[in-house]
Amino acid sequence: MPENKATLDKLNAFSANTMSGNLGIEFTEVGPDYVKGKMPVDQRTVQPFGILHGGASVALAETLGSVAAQIKTNFDKACFGVEINANHLKSVANGFVYGTATPVRVGRTIQVWNIEIVDDNEDLICVSRITVMVKEKKAE
Repeated sequence: MPENKATLDKLNAFSANTMSGNLGIEFTEVGPDYVKGKMPVDQRTVQPFGILHGGASVALAETLGSVAAQIKTNFDKACFGVEINANHLKSVANGFVYGTATPVRVGRTIQVWNIEIVDDNEDLICVSRITVMVKEKKAE
């Protein structure tokens, strides 16, 4: 799937039957230097107190950052998250959260992406950064 062919339909189909698909993560926009997506705040993504689980926010962040890295390699390389961090800034109990991944550095073997996650009111609820290793795909 080359960069100019990374359509939303293809990206969303790519995530079917994966953790991101099971969490309801949906890609909503793809640009030359960003990827956007959304995730519901519902029974799949909340913790026992009824607010968005921090791990669900990290799953959204890693999904967006990793797919953004794959797009930058034209899907010709294997991209693996090797480090991710997140600061949870505000809780959310319903609706959706929306993430945007933007590059810090897109190198030949390492990419770093920032991901900001906001709620329905566009309040910042989480900031995350992922480091992605880029490797040659193994021959099949």
